[in-house]
Amino acid sequence: MSLQQKRVWRYVQEGSLLKLKSYLRKHRDLDVNFSQGKRERSPLQLACCRGENAVLRLLLKHGADVLQKDRKGDTALHTAVSEVFKCGRRAYTDLVVPLRNSCPDALNAPNSAGVTPKEMLKMWKKHSKTTENLRSLTEELEKINKKFVELSKAFDAIDGLPDDDDDDDDEDFKDWAERIRNEYFDKMRNATGGTPSSSGWRSWKSNQERDHLKARREEEARQGEKRRYDEGCAATFNADSSSVSTKLSYSDIPWPAPGGTVQEMVDVMLHGVDRKDLPLFRKMLRKQQALWHPDKFAQRCEARLEEKDKTQILDTVTALSQELNRLAQSLRDLKI
Repeated sequence: MSLQQKRVWRYVQEGSLLKLKSYLRKHRDLDVNFSQGKRERSPLQLACCRGENAVLRLLLKHGADVLQKDRKGDTALHTAVSEVFKCGRRAYTDLVVPLRNSCPDALNAPNSAGVTPKEMLKMWKKHSKTTENLRSLTEELEKINKKFVELSKAFDAIDGLPDDDDDDDDEDFKDWAERIRNEYFDKMRNATGGTPSSSGWRSWKSNQERDHLKARREEEARQGEKRRYDEGCAATFNADSSSVSTKLSYSDIPWPAPGGTVQEMVDVMLHGVDRKDLPLFRKMLRKQQALWHPDKFAQRCEARLEEKDKTQILDTVTALSQELNRLAQSLRDLKI
């Protein structure tokens, strides 16, 4: 492997899109279809492993071969689908879609084990369906537990129930509740191939409540980040900002996730927007694209930037703009 190829590998490994783009522009004849490491992976496969959509698209633009195989016979599309199992639909949109569009034949290319990316995608869709069934069953359990509490209170409020010793086969309230739980857990076992038994339902419910509490706290934290981001944008990018003499350092810019990755910043920008509502999602995305467009940002703020931080600030703005543009492009490319 040449020194130039080593440089390309390092930039892909670091996720340094701007450096890679500049380097490939200077070395237009550089072959990016080389392999590295014990797995003999290509730079395109490495980009898939790291979930780097923008780097992946740049490599494709410079002639990266989707069908190039590693030591196990996996192509870049095999690697991308493996990431889908780990990261879900976002990896499908970011990695599988551009590779599939660039080389449709790669869907049917088998690896050394004889497995194609198309077969792997079918397995993922089946797995996603099972996960959705489990979510529905979980919601059903919550409804059953709620109903159980309501009926328990009503049952406790009834005094002086007549005894009926002559009919031992009648199903009393406790038996009824236990039967409902058993039926539910039977459904869980059938749907998922093994879940907690009915005797362990209290422990399972406790774990569910703990997970829900954790999820709620995480959501509150994300909402706080989004609120601080919106307030920061309003304070920094308002109509009178050009007349303010205070210089802006890197830390003064209202980054959505200070210290985070570009992807984490975009997640904060678009938090709370239903991605299934495509018209609304596109509208919010266009708003952020306009806010962080390098030229428009420069018009608003370049004169106020601290000289020592100016390059870093403008590079980050450019990276944010490219990621937003990539997301907008993926919405246009998405074919499910």
